Amino acid sequence: MSSKIDIDFKNIHIGDIIRQVVEDRAINPNRITSFFKTSDDEIFEMYKSDSLPSHIILRWCKLLEYDLFRLYTQHLILYSPQSLRKTKENEPLPEFRKNIYTAEIINFIIELIRTGEKTRQQVIEDYDIPKTTLYNWLSKYNRKTEQR
Repeated sequence: MSSKIDIDFKNIHIGDIIRQVVEDRAINPNRITSFFKTSDDEIFEMYKSDSLPSHIILRWCKLLEYDLFRLYTQHLILYSPQSLRKTKENEPLPEFRKNIYTAEIINFIIELIRTGEKTRQQVIEDYDIPKTTLYNWLSKYNRKTEQR
């Protein structure tokens, strides 16, 4: 049975999130220590840590079958300013679009409006979400709650 995992996209504490996913998926502690070839104490230290090296997070992703890096991507979508820098055609780095909205992002935005923490206009301005996109989300969300 799956429970809701609480994630604060503004202040990501990766150890807490990993622990929650482990508990939610009821992963055997022996499997974890065997996978990491480490002790229970070292695993508990990871749970307490608010940051971990990327190669360790990648190993957790594989074990948990959960994309932990997406949490950081969602943080960037929500809390980093829109780039004003124009990209160059010959730039060697790939260019990622910031306007990819996951279900978690949509739910987060809708919850901000529903609780009154932000107005629709504040959401549009703060997160650079097109007005029509936001209103479509609100319409779709209201239909789903009315059907329940």
